[in-house]
Amino acid sequence: MAQHNLLGKSGEEYAAEYLISRGYVVRDINWVSGKYELDIVAYHQSTIVIVEVKTRSSVDFAYPEEAVTEKKIRNTVRAADAYMRMFELDMDVRFDVISIVGKEPPYTIEHIEDAFLPPLNV
Repeated sequence: MAQHNLLGKSGEEYAAEYLISRGYVVRDINWVSGKYELDIVAYHQSTIVIVEVKTRSSVDFAYPEEAVTEKKIRNTVRAADAYMRMFELDMDVRFDVISIVGKEPPYTIEHIEDAFLPPLNV
């Protein structure tokens, strides 16, 4: 596996541990179904929380959360819709971003709640 893929996987695991330590229940990590993919799906205070995790070894060129583009948001919202339908979940949904920086744990982590809203024309 390429080094950047290992860093991304490590970042997702670190983010899941972070969420659990704050009272979230992690339902899935790296959920994939067909063309849909979600980094983390968690449950917190009667809300499904879809978490996009962005990990970078440094911020020399950009902050990780800056990689959450309009296209990524649309794909994440479509995947979340597929997830909610597949598991027949009728709950509020929130979209968060977790930004992780570092070459190895302990990472610098930033949790951005309600990072984006679903666009009207997904």
